[in-house]
Amino acid sequence: MAGNLFARSIHDLSAAAWFGGALMGAIGLNGATAEAKDPTERTRLSSAGWMKWAPVQTAAFASHLVADLAIAWENKGRIAKQDGVARDTAIKTAVTVAGAAVTLYAGILGKKVEKLADQGSEGATEPRPGASDELKSAQEQLKVLQWAIPAFAAAVIILGAKHGEMQRPKNVFQGLRP
Repeated sequence: MAGNLFARSIHDLSAAAWFGGALMGAIGLNGATAEAKDPTERTRLSSAGWMKWAPVQTAAFASHLVADLAIAWENKGRIAKQDGVARDTAIKTAVTVAGAAVTLYAGILGKKVEKLADQGSEGATEPRPGASDELKSAQEQLKVLQWAIPAFAAAVIILGAKHGEMQRPKNVFQGLRP
């Protein structure tokens, strides 16, 4: 067995944390806080939950990137010689970076919503009638991003699985460039 078990495990677990955390936040946390009786508590509680998750998410991203580098280093020969691996590595890197940027932007929007929590809301991503344009804009963007983030994470997981499939001996042999 190749010496990548630790890096691959960290890679997959950190992507799973990104996916699961984003999905649980969108469905569980945001859904539950929408039921708070006090409209000002809805965004405040959602923001508090996301802020508690932020350090875990940051650690998952950092771990994922380090593991990605270790895996790429271990597979540098295969990346150079096996047809499609360099292309798929570039695509996976682009999807990961774009997903990380979207996640970071959602965090910035979340801080804005937290700052405006005293206006109240229908839910974490649903503004109340009469909310400021700033709060409406942030919540409307978050409503889309809360689903885009797990989609990016899922794509990273799927692309990682594709990389794994490309390492099967028959696929390596078929993909070797002359």
